[in-house]
Amino acid sequence: MDQFAPEGYTSVAPWVVTDDTGALLDFITAAFEGEEIARVAVADGSIGHGEIRVGDTVVLAFDRRPDWPVTPSMLRIYVRDADAAMAAAVAHGARVVTEAADSAWGDRGGRVRDPFGNIWWVMSRVEEVAPDEAWRRMSEPKYAAAMRTAQQTLDAELSGRPTGVASTPRRPTG
Repeated sequence: MDQFAPEGYTSVAPWVVTDDTGALLDFITAAFEGEEIARVAVADGSIGHGEIRVGDTVVLAFDRRPDWPVTPSMLRIYVRDADAAMAAAVAHGARVVTEAADSAWGDRGGRVRDPFGNIWWVMSRVEEVAPDEAWRRMSEPKYAAAMRTAQQTLDAELSGRPTGVASTPRRPTG
C-alpha cells in the first residue's frame, strides 16, 4: 500500500483543544474558508471530535475537559490574500498580534489570536525567493524591521510583557 494516510488527509494533522469547539469550527469556516467535515457531540453535550478542512489540511478539534489545562495552539495557514484573511479573522472576533508585512523569503503575513486563544500565522506566498537572496534581503532595513517586529510581537504576546525581545537571525553554516 503506497498511501498510508486516508484519502484527503495529510501525514501530520494539528489538534486544537478549546472550550467551545463548535464556535472554533464556525470561526475557521468564516475567517479562513474552512469546510467542516465532522462535529460529533458526546453524552455531556460537548464536542468529542471535530474536523475542518482548510486548504489541503484537516484540522482536528475537541472540547477541553474542566480539569484539563488551557492549551492554546499555534497554527500557520497559507491563504490567497493574507491581508483579507486577517481582516476576516478580526471581523469574526480575532485580534491582531502582528500586523501583516512582507518577508525576505517571499511571504506576506501577520498573526492573529482567535477568540479561543490560538495564534494563527496568516500567510500568502507573494513571490518565489531563492535562499541566498532571502538571506541577502535580511540585511535590508524593510525586511530586518519586519523580522524584528514579528519576533517582538510574538514574544510580548506569549510572555505577557508590554514589549517583546528580538534576536537577529543567523545564517546556518555548513
